[in-house]
Amino acid sequence: MRRRTLDALEVRGKRVLVRVDFNVPLADDGSIGDDTRIRESLPTIRSILERGGRAILMSHLGRPKGKPDPKASLRPVAARLAELLGGPVAFATDCVGPEAEKLANALPPGGVLLLENLRFHASEEKGDAEFAARLARLGDCFVNDAFGAAHRPHASVSGIPPLLPSAAGYLLAKEIDAFARVLGDPARPFVAVVGGAKVSDKIGVLENLIARVDRMLVGGGMAYTFLAAKGFGVGDSLLEKDRIETAKKVLAAADQRNLPFYLPSDHVCADRFAADAASRVAGREIPVGWRGLDLGPESRIAFASALKGAKTVVWNGPMGVFEWPAFRAGTEAVARAVAECGAYTVVGGGDSVAALHSLGLAGKVSHVSTGGGASLELLEGKELPGISSLPAA
Repeated sequence: MRRRTLDALEVRGKRVLVRVDFNVPLADDGSIGDDTRIRESLPTIRSILERGGRAILMSHLGRPKGKPDPKASLRPVAARLAELLGGPVAFATDCVGPEAEKLANALPPGGVLLLENLRFHASEEKGDAEFAARLARLGDCFVNDAFGAAHRPHASVSGIPPLLPSAAGYLLAKEIDAFARVLGDPARPFVAVVGGAKVSDKIGVLENLIARVDRMLVGGGMAYTFLAAKGFGVGDSLLEKDRIETAKKVLAAADQRNLPFYLPSDHVCADRFAADAASRVAGREIPVGWRGLDLGPESRIAFASALKGAKTVVWNGPMGVFEWPAFRAGTEAVARAVAECGAYTVVGGGDSVAALHSLGLAGKVSHVSTGGGASLELLEGKELPGISSLPAA
């Protein structure tokens, strides 16, 4: 999976076309709610500038459906990037065409240009080869630093590497290294914690990891389909009836390996799906009229104990509806156990990462992934076009 990195590219005096992930949350007034993704790109950008290159940045933002939308403009991002870099950032009102080419060609060494939203063109998401060629004309070489888009076969992601000398930026390289360490030859015991709402969202991850890990912990809404598959009553909990047979196959694969497969043994339940719902702790069986929304006290202890002594841990997905205080304890217990277990720890998925940040624990894990969909597909064992299209190291 490892790829040639920016350090191997000669950038002095060259126009370096960089695919970044500036898909940040924008308020109605254009203010940026969270600039983490912009900050994550800074090491790659600064390296290009310090080595005498000219950085031409491109990104998508939101879902403008293939046509210009002022609410999805990257102009506010250019302003924030200029603040973070402490220098000017030029802005092109389109990502291709005469204006973009003129600005790219006029950019001095050490200069930065941000192109307008790639998804203002439907050709981007279609992976159109001609659109990729128009983008490639803006640069002398190409760097992909957008892990969050690496699973998309889009023109700016996988269409440009065949046309220009290419490499991975520092953020993408860091992500590749982390997942290669987890999925290649991990230190053991290797423990996976998988949560989230639905089995259907994570079945690929479970099927890929079940043959690799030494312990599997499953929580969140998806756990109730597994508990139903084992014959337990789940009350009114989230249940994918059409996935019960799938769950049985996963459980059978775990049994065949004698793999410890942890499911909740008790639950924090609610009488309705609401933050202020009445709640109670139930045992393995959940009464009709109640729904499980978090791990119970016994399960929290069991899950935390299963993480002790681990040498490698991957966590994707919360253990309950952690956004609501009454149903946060399970996710918090797992987050603290992951942070404190002393293993090499990789956390992916937006909700898991959000939980880490809300608890102030992000700095205590080895790697926090910046790409929800991309990290999920790597854990499923899939090849990502944004990685496979780059030259091998």
